Amino acid sequence: MNMVLLGPPGGGKGTQAKRIEERYGLKQLSTGDMLRAAVAAGTETGRKAKAVMDAGKLVSDDIIIAMIGERLGAADCKAGVIFDGFPRTVAQAEALDRLLAERKLSLDSVIELKVDEEALVRRIAGRFSCKRCGAGYHDEFQRPKAAGVCDACGSTEFLRRDDDKPETVRARLEAYRRQTAPILPYYQGKGLLTQVDGMAPIDDVTRAIATLLDKALRR
Repeated sequence: MNMVLLGPPGGGKGTQAKRIEERYGLKQLSTGDMLRAAVAAGTETGRKAKAVMDAGKLVSDDIIIAMIGERLGAADCKAGVIFDGFPRTVAQAEALDRLLAERKLSLDSVIELKVDEEALVRRIAGRFSCKRCGAGYHDEFQRPKAAGVCDACGSTEFLRRDDDKPETVRARLEAYRRQTAPILPYYQGKGLLTQVDGMAPIDDVTRAIATLLDKALRR
């Protein structure tokens, strides 16, 4: 089984991808991770990608597709894969379809985790952690038992990531919308796209995804 998992930054996509891997034996393929691995391994595609990046240019779709093609031949992808971060354009979706068809494979499901953006901003922007031990907290959902004191180590120093600032989160969500919007109707037209409430409790999201994937497997 092969699937595309779509979801905004901070929407729980990483957590759900790991659970899908464990339940179905699929391999999560993140284009960013694959690119770094190919460059580090010095594969032919990795060398091409490195030359492009060293020149300060964006890696082309052809290189990314070639990299995915190399990865699909690996033993850990035999049961199927979860495409994460790809495709992002209709051209990439069409190229992926051609690659899979050449290998007598196909996509079985495209699942989008739908979120309430303002609720997601509050969820992410409220996060902070202990500077000393790294224990995680949240302004609304998980405050320290004693205000300003870490439950785990007693430290009074805390950190907030720059990436978690509300304006930064909103910018990332806007970028996701721009990138993802064109491919939704593409997959909807193929009857592959389904949506899951990404704001539901984590276990509920997992069950909803499993129901969709089990249905796809029976087709």
